[in-house]
Amino acid sequence: MIHEVDEALRSLIGTRALPGVITDIQFDAPTRNWAARRNSPTVNVYLYDIREEVAWRERGAVAVRDKDGKIIARRQPPRWFRLSYLVTAWTTRPEDEHRLLSALLILLLQHEAIPRDTLTGTLAELNVSIPMSVAVPPSESRSIADLWSALGGELKPSLDMVVLAPFVASAEYPVGPPVLEETITVRDRRGEIVDSATRDYRNRLP
Repeated sequence: MIHEVDEALRSLIGTRALPGVITDIQFDAPTRNWAARRNSPTVNVYLYDIREEVAWRERGAVAVRDKDGKIIARRQPPRWFRLSYLVTAWTTRPEDEHRLLSALLILLLQHEAIPRDTLTGTLAELNVSIPMSVAVPPSESRSIADLWSALGGELKPSLDMVVLAPFVASAEYPVGPPVLEETITVRDRRGEIVDSATRDYRNRLP
């Protein structure tokens, strides 16, 4: 799932934030050595933290439907995880970096969820909204300065972006065919049939 979120963010940033200006989108750790190799305007989207959103955990099986809406299997609901990204802009001039960050902030603020047309693979198949937030103070104590120190680089303006992504952790279990008719039979004490009625459910199928 993480790689699918990465590809969705690459598509979103690459096509909607200053098209033609951002020539490179990277997901590497922005270390000092990495920064020294940059020779074109680059946006770095570094995944630095993964934590389960425990409050979103659900219980009970959910239905899996085919393209016609019929239930074909059941599975446990997905588990949701917070993917925290450090978003930075890299050019030769601080003013250009600030311009890129401004464009990125405007773009990301316009979307409370990752646009569905950028989703692929399992994320697209689940057909759920993927919430996204940017520059929101984290709920727990976390220092961006400490993160830069761990990376061995110099403190740099950045955007803290959080994506809530679903992870399917259980296999699908096929279900039996739908019930098409039901017959109720009444027998007497000797076991002989005294009454019988059949209900047809075919016209109730979606």
